[in-house]
Amino acid sequence: MNQKVGKFIFSKLIHFIILFFAVSIFSFILLQVSPIDPVTAYLKELSVSEAQRAGLEAYFGVNIPLSEKILNWLISLLHGNLGISLIYRIPVIDVIANKFTASIALLSLSWILSGIIGFTLGILAGKNRNTWIDKIVKVYCYIIQSSPAFWIGMIVLMIFGVYLHWFPVAFGVPIGVTANNVSLIEWLSRLVLPTVALSMVGVAPIALYTRNELVGALSSDYIRFAKSRGESGWELIRRHIKNILLPVITLQFLSFNELFGGAVLVEQVFSYPGIGQAAVSAGIQSDVPLLLGIVIFSAIFVFCGNLIADIIYYFVDPRIKENEIHD
Repeated sequence: MNQKVGKFIFSKLIHFIILFFAVSIFSFILLQVSPIDPVTAYLKELSVSEAQRAGLEAYFGVNIPLSEKILNWLISLLHGNLGISLIYRIPVIDVIANKFTASIALLSLSWILSGIIGFTLGILAGKNRNTWIDKIVKVYCYIIQSSPAFWIGMIVLMIFGVYLHWFPVAFGVPIGVTANNVSLIEWLSRLVLPTVALSMVGVAPIALYTRNELVGALSSDYIRFAKSRGESGWELIRRHIKNILLPVITLQFLSFNELFGGAVLVEQVFSYPGIGQAAVSAGIQSDVPLLLGIVIFSAIFVFCGNLIADIIYYFVDPRIKENEIHD
């Protein structure tokens, strides 16, 4: 059994390595053929001599062939060198590490909340199918699912930050205070609104999927048999909820890409100093090394969620297990 699991994980890693290099090379080529000039982005509005500019062009490899650029960048990538950020003037890997440390609490809390709230709403809607509860949940999910993350963030910010003054409107720490000197209460108070906004992004798909799975389960033969034995109401759902819980958990892990994409916009709305805001800044200020680094990091982040989801399905569904082994 351990050999089968090892073979399964090894095959997924091979697929990821191939996809990883494909995404990396494609992203690198896309940015290289774009009108972004790394020398201009580095200098911004500074005036330098022609000799100094020529030296920077040689440093950034502006005039070397594209194939050579790709090869040099891949060699640096394999050595863990993602270059120097043009904005922060420090190694890209250090920028990503610092920014992701700030984002990990936001991403984790939002991921947990979206799963719990989405699953709860889906159970309520499925149990009360075609009632006013079901209709309210579906309308809420359709509105949230069709709304962009930045719009949700702005609504949450205006209601609870601007009008009600319940929470600070922006930033991870108060202005003029370093992160080392901020209290836990102050830090948590500034984390509430971004967490609420980001978790709302992930609620809709979980709730709708849970609702549809529960409706289908309640119409199945084994539920009819359970009802014939006298089971009913919440007790019936509690005893058989595991049949829909595991697929929902799998879907929750597959939502890593949506969570990461939502964080890019939500952090920008709340000026939260995380990986999402760094991605936006890198794009606006033409920081190619940082932008490429975040693309690579996001690919790894999404892969981890997909791998966990695949492993869960591997142990839950024997049909998928057999297919993966034969493949």
